[in-house]
Amino acid sequence: MIQVPDQIPPKLEDGFERVRREVGLPDGFPRAVLDEATWVARVPRLDAEDLSDVPFVTIDPPGSMDLDQAVHLERLRAGYRVWYAIADVGAFVRPGGVIDTEARARGETVYLPAGTVPLHPRVLSEGAASLLPGALRPAAVWRIDLDADGRTVGADVRRAMVRSRERLDYAYVQAAVDTGTADGVLGLLAEIGRLRLALERERGGVTLPTPEQEVVAGDGGYRLEFRLPLPAEAWNAQLSLLTGMAAATMMLDAEIGLLRVLPRPHADDLAKVRRVARALDVPWPDGASYGAVVHDLDPKVARQAAFLHESKVLLRGAGYVGFDGEPPRLAEHAAVAAPYAHVTAPLRRLADRYATEVCLAVAAGEPVPYDVRAALADLPGIMAATGRRAGAAERACVDLVEAFVLRERIGQAFEAVVIDVDERRGDGQVQLADPAVIARCDGPLVLGEQVTVRLTRADPATREVRFAPAT
Repeated sequence: MIQVPDQIPPKLEDGFERVRREVGLPDGFPRAVLDEATWVARVPRLDAEDLSDVPFVTIDPPGSMDLDQAVHLERLRAGYRVWYAIADVGAFVRPGGVIDTEARARGETVYLPAGTVPLHPRVLSEGAASLLPGALRPAAVWRIDLDADGRTVGADVRRAMVRSRERLDYAYVQAAVDTGTADGVLGLLAEIGRLRLALERERGGVTLPTPEQEVVAGDGGYRLEFRLPLPAEAWNAQLSLLTGMAAATMMLDAEIGLLRVLPRPHADDLAKVRRVARALDVPWPDGASYGAVVHDLDPKVARQAAFLHESKVLLRGAGYVGFDGEPPRLAEHAAVAAPYAHVTAPLRRLADRYATEVCLAVAAGEPVPYDVRAALADLPGIMAATGRRAGAAERACVDLVEAFVLRERIGQAFEAVVIDVDERRGDGQVQLADPAVIARCDGPLVLGEQVTVRLTRADPATREVRFAPAT
């Protein structure tokens, strides 16, 4: 963990602002967008069923205000019922209006160390449309029935008014499960989550157990952390995946919609990753899928961490595909190992609102609205472009903080793991445990080895950090 001084240095703040400008992230909303958002926040569309008696709760990172999803779980005689409420952004945003036009330019909320660049004005995303506890809110509510093994046996979705009872965070949920005090919805979350993870493994799906490198603001400064997600996060993610799979099935059956897709790995890439596994002594039994192999790996083990990093090549190439008529040839997401759609984060991601509107119309037996149908062809390109911009901004901010906090440690030695080797360039990447840094390192390097490296460059102006083997 790296802690920046309590008083955030102006150069670091200036650097974040420079990143925002470089990648073209907007600074605030136009007045017309704010005015429309203020108006619709007072008068949303409320022609919906009343499900405010369902005791939903939200589970999010601490401090989150843009609450997209709320959940309630029930045990049935022969399985389970999942109630999954998703913020109904369509109740506020008029297709073709200024909020919609601005959202199409933004694509998604971008999370930066100095704050977010939201998809929608905060009066909506953190206020009137957010599923905040105690507030009556419009939602798209999925009801998904599962059998005793966690397999889907039925799903529908409708507009409804809901009221979340409580805002929980992952640490609280995990502690309740670990201490045996979880009952009701939290106990069922762990139970259903484990069943769904087992089904994911059975069908060849992939959940990478890799630590996330995060820039975290707090105590007047910034720090870098490697953080392994809690099991509670994986259980909650399985409910989102479950809903996305139900939505994809519904849209494919109706022959209209917007899918999130990922092609299966190319044979050459798969063969390369198998060779890496052999070189690093990572077991890959005959007949085992990639998902089954990575499921049991420990990213704290040097060689396994290197394999997880190298094998990410198999998960590249995700995108969206819109269709109106015959379903697309590529309709599956290889990491999910099933058809899948993004529908659970409409406050933060443009595609989810449109896919949700398709599902609501299909489930109600109504025609898909013209404005939604007309947008399906353009959305894949919009999401690809805005996703690249968001990724560039987030990576640049991490690079900036890495360079800033290491700038006075040039010449010092650090323990690291080699996670990538570029034979053509003669260098590679190393991952430090403390501080939490991933950076390029001069060669020669051996993949998966634990090495001592020396910092040779840390320049906040260029956001460059570089190491060399310590000799």
